[in-house]
Amino acid sequence: MSTFKTKPIPAAKPRVPRVERPWGGFSQFAFNEECTVSLMTVKPNMRLSLQSHTARAELWIVLDEGAIIQVGEEVREYAAGAEIWIAANEKHRLACNAGARSVRVLEVAFGNWQQDDITRYDDDFKRPAHGE
Repeated sequence: MSTFKTKPIPAAKPRVPRVERPWGGFSQFAFNEECTVSLMTVKPNMRLSLQSHTARAELWIVLDEGAIIQVGEEVREYAAGAEIWIAANEKHRLACNAGARSVRVLEVAFGNWQQDDITRYDDDFKRPAHGE
């Protein structure tokens, strides 16, 4: 497992400025910053492993109703539009409730995005404790 850190990892959620325009506006989740952006989709009644990462922190933006998110020991359902900060080394998990639709979460990761920095504490698919 790799533990190198060559890119900065914020200790706290970066400021997310809201830019207003006559037609509405937009939020800038990573303004001219080095980051990795992923769109995660979880099927109904499914969940990711309970995991943590050594080399990155993540900002999750919930796009659909029905996202159940664990950060540390807290587990709760979030509404669309919620922003969740996950610090490096913090246990976390994304799940979809048992509704009829998948949920999507936009992930903005700061630091080194790499599969081999994953530590799994619980996994429904019996994958290894470290890595992909």
